[in-house]
Amino acid sequence: MFGVPIHSFYLILLVIILLVSGSLISSRIERQHPDKDYTELRQRVQSWWLMIGILFAALLFNQTLAVVFFGFLSFLALKEFLSIVPTRQTDRRVIFWAYLSIPVQYYWVAIGWYGMFIIFIPVYIFLLLPVRMVLLGETRGFIRSAGILHWATMLTVFCISHIAYLLVLPVKNEAAGYIGPVLFLLFMTQFNDVCQYIWGKKLGRHKIIPKVSPNKTWEGFLGGVASITLLAGLTAPLLTPLLWWEGLIAGLLISVSGFFGDVVISSVKRDLQIKDTGSLIPGHGGILDRMDSLMFTAPLFFHFLFYSYY
Repeated sequence: MFGVPIHSFYLILLVIILLVSGSLISSRIERQHPDKDYTELRQRVQSWWLMIGILFAALLFNQTLAVVFFGFLSFLALKEFLSIVPTRQTDRRVIFWAYLSIPVQYYWVAIGWYGMFIIFIPVYIFLLLPVRMVLLGETRGFIRSAGILHWATMLTVFCISHIAYLLVLPVKNEAAGYIGPVLFLLFMTQFNDVCQYIWGKKLGRHKIIPKVSPNKTWEGFLGGVASITLLAGLTAPLLTPLLWWEGLIAGLLISVSGFFGDVVISSVKRDLQIKDTGSLIPGHGGILDRMDSLMFTAPLFFHFLFYSYY
């Protein structure tokens, strides 16, 4: 429909309906309680419209633009990560090579060279960065800087690039098209956050990691896992090549790994004593605040799908 594979079109339509509903609900809440400040709520809804609009535009235009779009997200995420984590003055010349890995990594994605895509950052960039650090001749803080740069590059470039590689996999579900698996991953990951939040608010009693994220509860976690597992079982055959029972496994994988992606970045923020990783997205914080779960769910879902059907 409108040139979009039918199942992907229905999911896009569902997301738009959810956004319209969210806008109407937030407007109603503001009218009912004019004495309260709902600026953050309004900003969150407006930011969702902007983010979803840009995402859908990039995905629907063509594969190349979509790959470039995720490469740009990797750049923003790496830039934000390195802006909040202290680095040495001498590391600036090393950071250049970390940034340079982005266009190279996404080039492997664009041409579909899986072998180089999967080893370029974990092997070649992993070895290159400390060699460049050695050539600078500064040993104080060497181990800490190497760890920061390696981890930042792995999370923001390597992990996120798995979303883009889903776009270039051979289409095995014509009703979903090349964007189907990406829509499935993004929707399940983001809806997992929502489900865990709602279940936690309704039934949450027992805290799961109070020192890291005091609002996370076992009830919220398990409720979110159950909800996403079942939902993924229903929608996976529509948007991916997966069968319903494989969709259940994918949903379980996404819900559990998404939780850990969230709390890992929460640990980073607590260590740095900051509330948000940035202010790029009004009402949400930074790009890492919005992509924390995806950095864990993307590679795990990708490899589950890849080794199941490719």
